[in-house]
Amino acid sequence: QVQLVESGGGLVQAGGSLRLSCVASGNIFRINDMGWYRQAPGQQRELVAVISSGGRKNYVDSVKGRFTISRDNAKNTVYLSMNSLKPEDTAVYYCNANIRPSVDFGSVDYWGKGTLVTVSS
Repeated sequence: QVQLVESGGGLVQAGGSLRLSCVASGNIFRINDMGWYRQAPGQQRELVAVISSGGRKNYVDSVKGRFTISRDNAKNTVYLSMNSLKPEDTAVYYCNANIRPSVDFGSVDYWGKGTLVTVSS
């Protein structure tokens, strides 16, 4: 069984910063891409940032220059550093990871339960 657990959400004023963390645990043979999605009230979930196992990064245009995704492969952890936060960044942020649980199985997408980020104006 694989679990993803996020932490680091909270309430922050516009212009402030937060750092989200997500740790993968359980039966893990290999972790491929890791990423962060977000879902604001009444909106669809959207990809915020993704990082490959080799460190290649991609961001949605609205966060480029403000958010930075990183990962520590030794700790099975992905981070999202968020600076210059705006009220429109308010959402539940979900961690996603494409994980191969064992050599006998293919890769599967796993999700965390989400962490709420609220940016006040």
